[in-house]
Amino acid sequence: METLLLNPAAVEESAQLPAVVDAVEGAFAAYARGDARMPAKSYIDLPQYDGDFRSMPAYLGTDDWDGAGIKWVNSHPSNPEEHGLPTVMGTMIYSDPETAAPLAIIDGTTLTRKRTGAAAAVATDHLAVDDATSLGLVGAGVQARAQLEAIAAVRDIETVVVADKDPDAVDTFRAAIADTYDVRDGTIADAAACDVVSTTTPVRDPIVPRDAVGEHTHINAMGADAEGKHELADQILLDAKLVIDDHAQCTHSGEINVPYAAGTLDDEDIHAELGVVVVEEKSGRSADDGVTVFDSTGLAIQDVASAHVVYEYASEHDVGESMELVGSDL
Repeated sequence: METLLLNPAAVEESAQLPAVVDAVEGAFAAYARGDARMPAKSYIDLPQYDGDFRSMPAYLGTDDWDGAGIKWVNSHPSNPEEHGLPTVMGTMIYSDPETAAPLAIIDGTTLTRKRTGAAAAVATDHLAVDDATSLGLVGAGVQARAQLEAIAAVRDIETVVVADKDPDAVDTFRAAIADTYDVRDGTIADAAACDVVSTTTPVRDPIVPRDAVGEHTHINAMGADAEGKHELADQILLDAKLVIDDHAQCTHSGEINVPYAAGTLDDEDIHAELGVVVVEEKSGRSADDGVTVFDSTGLAIQDVASAHVVYEYASEHDVGESMELVGSDL
């Protein structure tokens, strides 16, 4: 049988953003309905290399299709400066659940970027004010661009305020999007005052203060993906309508992991998982809501859903290279 090999350019072409956002929303709904299997993300910590590996397997079933896969992904924050490599790199294997045949081997770095942005877009669509036009970005790295592209698919973003301690990163980001948006650099407080905010930093000491956040701001807390990481002041989490992607992952390694472990925040402070909001078992934004927060750790079901979109598009449009990975001999 043939397996598709999809490199970054192939994934970039095949990950059509509206389809990815829809698929990720469907994945959250399937998870809430019990139509997914997702063992806990496992970590191999490598402090001697300032990094870690994660393995992320899942099966996802919908009314129209089902699929399975596993992503092997890392986080090495020192990579760009010390090795000229991305902080996050990944490889996704997408399989036919009926036969276990590997349908595609996919660049998981591009896939991760796309599906992470899509998750924020789904949360924003359910939790942000309908007339949101400004987006604040705390962090100007690769994921910041993905956040903007995806969120702009669900809200009419006009103004972008970006805050980063590296002015060169801000300049690079601004140059990439200035033709489309009114882009301003500013402080973290400036970014936090926008209608929608996405934080994408790896910090362990909160950098977004409570008094900077707008009265009706929605925040996508995307940066905390390992134990000890923490971007938002605890009081933001306590005051907000707080939605998480997965209880086990968020309490272990999401934005809430530090205050949850300390007992500052508990289950009573969590409104719902995002899938429960998507299927309308719990409310999204209500008329009387103030600040809302989405705590995203990144779920394997998002990878499978996005891999399905990429594989189907690539198959239909002759994208990528085919290889005989599995022999025909029994």
